[in-house]
Order: sequence, then C-alpha cells, then structure tokens
Amino acid sequence: MTNEYRSIQTFRYLFIFIALVIALISVGVSNALVNELKEEERKKIELWAESVALMSSEALAEDSYSGSQGSNANAFVKYDNFLTKIIEGNTTIPVILTDDADNRVWEKNIPASKESDPAFMKQQIQSLRKKHDPIAINLDENTVQYVYYDDSTVLKQLRGFPFVQLTVLFVFIALSFLALNSTQKAEQNKVWVGLSKETAHQLGTPISSLMAWVAYLETKDMDRSLLDEMNKDVQRLKTIAERFSKIGSNPDLEQINLRPVIQSAVEYMEKRISSKVVVALDVREESLFVLINESLFGWIIENLIKNAVDAMDGKGKIDIRAYRKNGRVLLDVSDTGKGIPKSKFRSVFQPGYTTKKRGWGLGLSLVKRIIESSEKGKIYVYKSELNKGTTFRIELKAAAPLL
Repeated sequence: MTNEYRSIQTFRYLFIFIALVIALISVGVSNALVNELKEEERKKIELWAESVALMSSEALAEDSYSGSQGSNANAFVKYDNFLTKIIEGNTTIPVILTDDADNRVWEKNIPASKESDPAFMKQQIQSLRKKHDPIAINLDENTVQYVYYDDSTVLKQLRGFPFVQLTVLFVFIALSFLALNSTQKAEQNKVWVGLSKETAHQLGTPISSLMAWVAYLETKDMDRSLLDEMNKDVQRLKTIAERFSKIGSNPDLEQINLRPVIQSAVEYMEKRISSKVVVALDVREESLFVLINESLFGWIIENLIKNAVDAMDGKGKIDIRAYRKNGRVLLDVSDTGKGIPKSKFRSVFQPGYTTKKRGWGLGLSLVKRIIESSEKGKIYVYKSELNKGTTFRIELKAAAPLL
C-alpha cells in the first residue's frame, strides 16, 4: 500500500475518531444536564406536595375560621395565598394526587378531556408509578395521600436532544464522506483520463515508426518468421495504445462471446509467464455473450493472470472457469498463492494498493473500472485463505447471442 493511500485512510480514521469523541462528550454533557434538571423537578414536586399537605390539613382549616383578628389574620391570608401560588405555579409537570387506595383526588396538567375518565386516570397512575416513586403526604396519623408525577415537557425534550444531535452529527459525517469520496473520484478520473490519453499519444509515434520499418523490411530478403514475430509485437503495442485511449473515456460496448476472448488472453499469457505456472481453462459452453469492450476485457484476463502469478511467486496453478447462472455470466480466476486477509477484500481494488515493493497498485483498480463500465458488471474477492489461494469473481449480465 502506498504512503498516499495510507495517509488517506489515516485521515478518515482520525476524522471518525474526533467525531465520536465530540458525540460522546455531547451525550455526556446532555445526560448530566438531564439528571440535574430531573433532581430539580423532584424538589419542586416535593415542595408542591408539602404545600398541598398544608392546604389540606385540618389544623389550617380550623385556624382559618378561629376568628383571629388583626395582624394574625392578615398573616394567615398571605400564607394561604403563598401556598396557592405554589400549587397553581406548576404549569408544566403532570401531577395526580391520590388517596391511599390509588383513587384520584385531584390532578394538574392532565388533558382536560380525560379528567373524568376513570379508566384513563387509572392507566395514567400506573404509568406514572413506573416513571417515578410517588411522594407521600401525611395529612394526619390515619390519612395518607400520594403524589404521582411525570417529567416536564422541557425535560423530555432535553432527554431526546442528544439523539437529535447525534443524528445531525452522523448525517454531517456521512455527507462529508460522500463529498470527500466524490471529490477523490473526480480527481482520480481526471488523473486516469490524463495519464491514459498521454500514454496512448506517446505510444502512437514509435508504433507508427515501427510499422513503417516492418513494412520496409518485408521488401527485403529476411527470415519470414522473424518478421512475423516483429509484426506481432507491433500489433501488440497497437492494442496496448488502444486500451489506454479507451480507459480514459467511456469505451464502446460490444456484444461479444467471452470464450474466444478468454482463450486468446490465456494463450498470450502462457508464453510470457513462468513455465512453473499451470493455467487450467474451463469454459464448457460454446457461447457466453455479454456486453463489454472486447479489447479491454482481454486486458482484464491478462491483469488477473499477472496478479495471480505475483501472488504465487511464479510457481503454482491458476484455474479460470466461466459459466452461466441465473441470467449472469460468472468468471472465476483462482490461484494457489498467498491469499488475502478478509479485512483487505475491498482494499485490493483501491488505487495505490500493492504488496510489491515496486508496484503501482493500479492493476486491479483498472480491472474494476473496466468491469463496472459494462452493464451491471462487478468484480470482487469471492473467497480467499491465507497461504492457500484466492478466487476473484467477475459477474456480467448475460446477453442474447447475435443472430
């Protein structure tokens, strides 16, 4: 893997780590605020319950009619008004006051349309009991009432705020990654186009010169077998230049039979790889028609064979199998090489990924680009086992044979 690719991966992991830290801190702070507000509401309800107890006590009722005059009576009136303000001041916390048998006595901030519904009130009491422990009000030695309450609207909103915040944060991260990937792909496409076009252009002049020299030598008295080999090499260079010119743009798709294309690519590579590598071809069907560029597909087979040879260090067996299944044409290329860790199944197709000291890491990336340019085509690591081998699978949409 190249240093540039490692840097990109490191940046991504660092970005995710920082985002997670921010999210955890945000959730922690929000939870602390929720717990603090929850305690404050508990204290308010306890004060509210004490006010209800004082207003309901028989002693207070007797004092109100004791005939007190002057400052004592005025003090009581002010005290009574103060308790009333406390009780009426609760406008956000749902409260139900019950007797010791859980029969509703009084309620506050409960939907008015439901106050007269006994079944609804029973259900509400059961629900509030699960949320908070009730607060007991001892009116006298024999009379106990209970206050059941729910969280206020503000507390409920604050409790849900961290989830909203995390959702917004994750959406932001996702959009950031999409934008980053889109920018990287756009830059990669520009590099591919520029590199491919320039390579094809640079190859054009020497190829034309070589073709002229071959044509000139054919007029001389030379060994025909040598001229044929030279002509093959020139034609090969033309094919390579043509491939580079097509990689830089959307290639023209053709309806082709894969069998002869695969056979031709295998025959070409067998002459140029180690004799210690055995290539076994299994294409039993006479026709496997797909929609793809023929020249580029030959390059795919060559790249996969080269990749397999490198994985086996020039010694082993390569199995190539092509067949039709469920309206798809499947092509499996298996080797007996080093294998690929499962964590690297996707990374191997990234530009710049390579295990060779002098490799560019472009072979499998090129293969993926070519395959995905076809209709519903894809390539992936089908299976791999360390020190036993790897199978790459290509899937292409089957096409009806030409008439």
